Amino acid sequence: MPTLTRRRALTAAAALTAAAAHTAAAPAATAADHQHPGSPEPFDEVYKGRRIQGRPASGGGHHHGMGYTVLVDGVELHVMQNADSTWISVVSHYAPVPTPHAAARAAVDELQGARLVPLPSN
Repeated sequence: MPTLTRRRALTAAAALTAAAAHTAAAPAATAADHQHPGSPEPFDEVYKGRRIQGRPASGGGHHHGMGYTVLVDGVELHVMQNADSTWISVVSHYAPVPTPHAAARAAVDELQGARLVPLPSN
């Protein structure tokens, strides 16, 4: 067993001080952090006259991408998160965007006023 030297004691004290400072500097967790870690922020807005909403999914159904639900005028827009963390929807499948909020806006743009038809659930 190695003997305790002044160098080892000072190194250990410095490491403990650095760890304590790092812990103290970490931001406090909020209730939203515990819902779905890494989940995109919820949103609810009127975009180009259409109400778009997004939130972590609760329960069953057909959901992709960490269980996130997106609605356009109350109708579910199926979204999926890609391996590179971009998002796509059934309406704008070939135009990946950074968030489900952006996917909802892209779908509204693509729909050009047309009504979103719900997909049948399996």
